[in-house]
Amino acid sequence: MHKSGLLLFAAQLALVSPAFAEANDDQSDAASTRPQAKPPVEVFSTGVAKGRDRLDSATSTSALRGDDIQKFGPRPLGDVLRTMAGLRVESGIGEGNNNYTVRGLPLAAGGSKYMQFQEDGLPVLEFGDLFNIGTDVYLRNDLSIAQIETIRGGSASTFASNSPGGLINIISRTGDVEGGSLQLSSGLDFDQKRADFSYGAKLGENTRFHLGGFYRQGEGPRPIGFDGWRGGQVKLNVTRNLAGGGYIRLYLKLLDDRSPTYAPYFVNITGTNSNPVFRSYPGFKLNRDSVLSPYLGPVVTLDENNRLAAFPISTGQHAVSKSIGLETQFDVADWTITERMRYSANSGDFNRAFPSSANTVSAFAASQGGAGASAVYASGPLAGQAIPNGSMVNGNGLLALYYVSYVRAHALDDFTNDLRATRVWKVSGGNLTTTLGAYYASQKLKTTWLHTAMDIDVNGGKTAMVDIISANGTAQTQDGYYAFARSTSLFRRAFDVDYRVFAPYGSINYHFGKIAIGGSLRYDIGRVRGSLIGADLGGGRKGLTSYDINGDGVISAAEKRVAYLPLTEPAPVNYNYGYLSYSAGVNYRVAEPFSLFARYSLGARANADKILFTPVVSTTDGSVASSRDKADKVRQLEGGFKFRKNGITLNATAFRVTADDHNVLNGSANRTDRSYRATGVELEGGVQRGRFSLMLGATYTKAKITADRLDPTLAGKEPRHQPDWTFTATPQVDFGRAAIGASIVTITKSYAQDSNLLVMPGFTTVGAFATVSPMDRIHLSVTAQNLFDTVGIFEVNQSTVPANGIGFARSVNGRTVQGSLRFDF
Repeated sequence: MHKSGLLLFAAQLALVSPAFAEANDDQSDAASTRPQAKPPVEVFSTGVAKGRDRLDSATSTSALRGDDIQKFGPRPLGDVLRTMAGLRVESGIGEGNNNYTVRGLPLAAGGSKYMQFQEDGLPVLEFGDLFNIGTDVYLRNDLSIAQIETIRGGSASTFASNSPGGLINIISRTGDVEGGSLQLSSGLDFDQKRADFSYGAKLGENTRFHLGGFYRQGEGPRPIGFDGWRGGQVKLNVTRNLAGGGYIRLYLKLLDDRSPTYAPYFVNITGTNSNPVFRSYPGFKLNRDSVLSPYLGPVVTLDENNRLAAFPISTGQHAVSKSIGLETQFDVADWTITERMRYSANSGDFNRAFPSSANTVSAFAASQGGAGASAVYASGPLAGQAIPNGSMVNGNGLLALYYVSYVRAHALDDFTNDLRATRVWKVSGGNLTTTLGAYYASQKLKTTWLHTAMDIDVNGGKTAMVDIISANGTAQTQDGYYAFARSTSLFRRAFDVDYRVFAPYGSINYHFGKIAIGGSLRYDIGRVRGSLIGADLGGGRKGLTSYDINGDGVISAAEKRVAYLPLTEPAPVNYNYGYLSYSAGVNYRVAEPFSLFARYSLGARANADKILFTPVVSTTDGSVASSRDKADKVRQLEGGFKFRKNGITLNATAFRVTADDHNVLNGSANRTDRSYRATGVELEGGVQRGRFSLMLGATYTKAKITADRLDPTLAGKEPRHQPDWTFTATPQVDFGRAAIGASIVTITKSYAQDSNLLVMPGFTTVGAFATVSPMDRIHLSVTAQNLFDTVGIFEVNQSTVPANGIGFARSVNGRTVQGSLRFDF
């Protein structure tokens, strides 16, 4: 329909335009609630030794101003990052735990393995792909954001640890611009009530502050029957300018927020593997509905101490973070010293429901209770009512077994400290910039994985639990619970591991005339200590027991499937690692508006929890025998050009990437140990003509698995979820008192699994905004996400079209429209 036109539109304009990525120095607000003059050059400071004009830097970078982010409403951060050039984001999971990568680097599992998320220049978590707790669960998009900077490849591997693919840096406002805003928002076709605030001012001649945050409550973008969104955050920073130059800044942040989690849901898959047809079932729309409902749960299971517990299904993603940070910059004997430090006490509970199987009423009942088994509602308004075999209950006639994962993050505390010294020397008519630095981090991983298994019907927003009764009257379930486990003891785990990282680093850059040549080195030294508990470790650890859950003195069939932790049989974790990263590049400023660059980089990502509970880590002494299992290397060759003149910018980068990956596929025990190669081109740019502006991005990638050490038959295949093309376009027209704009994201088709059989179709989503200011300092706006209610599929569990047509897929959320009223003061 409209997709082909948008693809052609984006592809053509990508050749002649893109991005307004202005950024001030790292002490200033890059955005405010009032119009500001554009900086004369595009300055970028993330992942480099010293902020400089992008045309003088041999890196691929992008930036998005806070004002441009907020025009489209208070979207989740993942939906914001989908619109940035060069990034590949699989959203639709919820506020957090979305998937991020860049340049064909694999998405074998969830999170952000190769790109590190930073907040004000320091990592939020040391590892971006911890199981069920991605970094973005501790980040929120609100009015406190000044801008977002991203660097892809390049010196990201040497100016941060565990970031060979790049960096995403969320930069806060710091009170440079006095005044503030209060914004009230409400969903127009979904349940959300939200208040955002932002205020900055002087506390004296040399001191300023900024205070910002939000609070929200409501069901969320999908009907679930209870408040999935509850909570918010507050961020405060205070800056003191020092005599003789420099500054010192204190950061404080409190995040306590709940949001629902969505998963692959029921979908009818027909057609052929190469041309499948995906249709929503009656009673369950893939991009709008959820299995979450008031009639599910609680999550009944044995807890981390093997005591009976019941956790609310409404927990969703409950992220709690309390952080304090200090940043200072000053000059000593021609050296500029920069010190950043932050301690974050991170914790929370995270639950999600994901499918195991689904079938017709009679077939599903027979699979659990044998021939002649029947089903009856165990919860909800129809509790106790039989579900006749062969009935088309809810219009689809389906029942399903769903696992509910409940991960308790007791402590993900993170301490980081980054100290660097930079000096610019005058050498033979040029500037020689030298930097020496030292980085230290301590990342705690203390979590427990708990599960339960429920039989449910397929009824979006009103899902109820179901009991299965065998033909002889024996219950195979208990109050809708099939097992108080994940059917087996799989993934009943407890982690108590501490990661320590020390990394000295340095760089040198010589800029003379039109040429800049530079290079950087980093050596990461890691120390990993701790213990694991879980039946997955093997040995004498059984993991399943019988337990009288309801206390009636009788052990039912479901009560024979109760998972527990073998607390007396821990396994140690005890290994060290070290790896070298380097990057070297050259930039040639051909003319004032035009430059060429080339760069080669080697980086790595230390393997964190994805190698725990695998044969890689010895259960006897906690050692890891092979150094290649401790960290995955990434090599990148890139080169391109940058152009900026008369309101037009265009940046193009060709790249070739090779990468290793040790991983465990989410929701399964399938391990991966692979190597990949990807080549492609990134295009980014923008154009501004009077009232009209346009930002554009396009990325072409061809990737393949070059080696699979566990399944050699996959060598030569394309990685799953890897589209050839991604396009982004953001046109806007500003009339002064009124403005309108759109945000368009297109991805082309890709394979559902690495076997390269079932194709996931490409799709386009469109966001839009319209704002009007009836009087000074008052702004009314209407924003929409997924305006055309597209069913855009990011994930399919099946590798081929299923014989019975019943599949599971995850889609982008359907259309949501909200209205906002903002007061500036």
